[in-house]
Amino acid sequence: MQNETLNVLKTRRSVRKYKPDQVDPETLNAILEAGTYAPSGMGKQPSVIVAVQSPEDRKAVMELNKKARGGSGDPYYGAPTIVLVLADSNITGTFVEDGSCVLNTMMAAAHSLGVSSCWIHGEHLMFDLPEGKALLKKWGLPEDLRGVGSLALGYAEGQPPQPKPRKAGYIKIV
Repeated sequence: MQNETLNVLKTRRSVRKYKPDQVDPETLNAILEAGTYAPSGMGKQPSVIVAVQSPEDRKAVMELNKKARGGSGDPYYGAPTIVLVLADSNITGTFVEDGSCVLNTMMAAAHSLGVSSCWIHGEHLMFDLPEGKALLKKWGLPEDLRGVGSLALGYAEGQPPQPKPRKAGYIKIV
């Protein structure tokens, strides 16, 4: 069976090299808005989406991710936009799952609009650090938000990777 949605889901791939060109505002807003329509436990919508495009804040987020995870280089692969998903853990016990749905929805939306993405992890550590709390305060957000994940977002440099074959036994109908 083929349809546009299934094609988007089957062809989206994580991209790890980006052009410096910023995602245009109309496209970015459409991707972010799509995230607001992701499912959430009991419809409580505990997630907060932060699109980071300013070079100063992008650098701060990049350095914070490296500090939290102990890495080096750019953990966002040079993507000009970093989309953070945070959540209020007091709203529902499913805040991680809810935020994960937001991230996944935005990845599919981005791909459908010709924008590449890669899920980046570490936000659960980053925003527990004093520097993470300081960024939240700078952005006018509550300091008790918990990090769920983020997206590197931009236009791919080169061709996206080909999909790996699906593993045997992935699906079982009983």
